[in-house]
Amino acid sequence: MAGELIKLTAAELAAKIASGEVTAVEATEAHLARIAAVDEKVNAFLHVDREGALAQAREVDAKRERGEKLGPLAGVPLALKDLFTTEGVPTTAGSKILEGWIPPYDATVTKRLKDAGVVILGKTNMDEFAMGSSTENSAYGPTANPWDLTRIPGGSGGGSAASLAAYEAPLAIGTDTGGSIRQPAAVTGTVGVKPTYGGVSRYGMIAFSSSLDQAGPCARTVLDAALLHSVIAGHDEKDSTSIAQPVPDVVAAARDGDVKGLRVGVVQEFRGEGYQAGVMQRFDESVELLRELGAEVVELSCPSFTKALAAYYLIAPSECSSNLARFDAMRYGLRVGDDGSHSAEEVTALTREAGFGPEVKRRVMLGTYALSSGYYDAYYGSAQKVRTLIARDFEKAFEQVDVVVSPTTPTTAFPIGERVDDPMAMYLADLCTIPSNLAGNAAMSIPCGLAPEDGLPVGLQIVAPAMADDRLYRVGAAVEAAFQARWGHPLLEEAPSL
Repeated sequence: MAGELIKLTAAELAAKIASGEVTAVEATEAHLARIAAVDEKVNAFLHVDREGALAQAREVDAKRERGEKLGPLAGVPLALKDLFTTEGVPTTAGSKILEGWIPPYDATVTKRLKDAGVVILGKTNMDEFAMGSSTENSAYGPTANPWDLTRIPGGSGGGSAASLAAYEAPLAIGTDTGGSIRQPAAVTGTVGVKPTYGGVSRYGMIAFSSSLDQAGPCARTVLDAALLHSVIAGHDEKDSTSIAQPVPDVVAAARDGDVKGLRVGVVQEFRGEGYQAGVMQRFDESVELLRELGAEVVELSCPSFTKALAAYYLIAPSECSSNLARFDAMRYGLRVGDDGSHSAEEVTALTREAGFGPEVKRRVMLGTYALSSGYYDAYYGSAQKVRTLIARDFEKAFEQVDVVVSPTTPTTAFPIGERVDDPMAMYLADLCTIPSNLAGNAAMSIPCGLAPEDGLPVGLQIVAPAMADDRLYRVGAAVEAAFQARWGHPLLEEAPSL
């Protein structure tokens, strides 16, 4: 029974719980057992909240027995990226500087999940403070890709994506600053969505780059992602960047999945040198599939996209250097050298030296330099101008098409350790995902097959205008259904057993 439950989609599991065929406790226990059985190999979780999860599940079962109205995902287990404050549960952001910190409050995303009856299994591994593309920058060791345990699961949200691919959870939450939901989804054969910036509250989400960070749903199917999206999205007065508009009906769009007459843009700047041949082969097949489904394909040029990577790696480090200034050893977290022999400034310096990892230090230094007197206009100011050009290129594109498609990542999952000492090679993993973060658009990654060279998953990225998130789900559902009909099964059924 437990083995069958973990293979169900979130929608299927929710239906069984709602009908009384399965209890929320049974569903939770099945996934906790799976975590116990395989997570030593995968390292997707930093903290498993067994007692808390079972208590939430029992509450859902009790409400159902009393005949209370429950949400569409009530009783379904979920893995939560360790970037969201969770009352009474350790929240580390993958960093030693927050090791053992237990927040006194819930993030808005955490609260909305609890209010909807979603059972939070625990907190997932991630690159420290969401800085990375491989989850190798975690202070608690790398996460492995369930398709090949010697490969990375993407980053920064590799733990959330790996938990899905390993059948440890049917749903997960990630965050996306430059691709940290979509890139892990692509290399693990799962679905990941970056909602429109401001579409999901950032309150209680530990900040990396405030003008780029966005929480979003991770799942194994487009419909599951839509159901989760509808739970966490919506205006929040506690977040000044939250959009005060109705959430697009993403669930209806995911159930529709019709792309007849839709105009789909293919950007010429998202191909060429550095793209794996098998990735481009699967992408071209996806474009042809969209044509077969009745979409019109339009070739586009967005010249500013070639400068997106450089602009991002000035803007994001600049904002991170400001946001991470709060970790000063005075308020919470790690404190080093507080023995009476050091000044407050020395304690701060010693703590940050011991608590931050190499990538965080690299980005703080880059950002501080870019914001320093005499360099601000040359670096940060120029990067913001490029950001404006990227947004304008998207605006022009969306005058001609309804959505834009591209490969999600230039390559499949690379071996653990291969790019650790080469930051530039690591940063190139986000080549296709960064433009939509800079513009604030909605974007999704869905599986589009396996690369013939290595048999590893390839992702198709779909980008829509701001507040047109429903278009992602309509296109994603159509492509997903067509590919599954062609393959005869969901992609994850091909994944090797752990």
